[in-house]
Amino acid sequence: MAPTVSPTLDQVLQFCAEDPVERVFLEDIARRGLGRFTAVAGTAGRLKALCHVGANVVPSGSGCATFADVAAHSGARMVIGEERAVGELWEAAERRMPRPRDDRPGQPVYALREPPPPGETGLRPAGPPDLDVLVPACAEAHREEIGIDPLKRDAEGFRWRTRQQIEEGRSWLWIEDGVILFKAEASAWTPSAVQLQQVWVDPQARRRGHAGRALCDLCRLLLQQVPAVCLFVRPENTPALALYDSIGMTRELTYRSLVF
Repeated sequence: MAPTVSPTLDQVLQFCAEDPVERVFLEDIARRGLGRFTAVAGTAGRLKALCHVGANVVPSGSGCATFADVAAHSGARMVIGEERAVGELWEAAERRMPRPRDDRPGQPVYALREPPPPGETGLRPAGPPDLDVLVPACAEAHREEIGIDPLKRDAEGFRWRTRQQIEEGRSWLWIEDGVILFKAEASAWTPSAVQLQQVWVDPQARRRGHAGRALCDLCRLLLQQVPAVCLFVRPENTPALALYDSIGMTRELTYRSLVF
């Protein structure tokens, strides 16, 4: 295997620019100076592969088996990224890592580059007064998606992260009469793309078209600022797949998640 190197910020950004939707999380983390990166050098000073190591291990590129050792010693809660890259890493690291609680291949990554029709909803950026409403909603969205209640694992940390998303302008909400008709957060934001996460509607308000209308409004808002809005979803989540198809999002690649 090729040796790993510590990449410069310029190298990371150059690598991410080659596929700004697939690598949106890596670019966002790098621009904010968070986390730790290791890489495989290519030719002419470029990178062949890149891996973020933190609470999640996120590989990308060709030759990700090289990151098996760092992944095995990471203690990460999840390995997630482009399906082939995760597969390369996992094949090399599987015998040295815990058995995943869940293995999720084939997660479609959707992207939208043209504004959809307006939804004419009450969507707005979340503010500090919304924190107490959003914490349980975000926790329930997380539990539905990952299968873990974050308020039982780390309530203080989860509340802090939810507050941080609000303060950074990465949280949006449509609420009427105390009922959340739609909410979503940005898990990554670069000059090239915004990646959404935790698209969620209160169970009592589902199947009434709220999510489609509000997502249209959110995408229209974001596409005024970046060229693409993207997200990924579990392949068995049929209602979500239908929702994203209905507003004109297209499937561009697939992710794989290993949840420990």
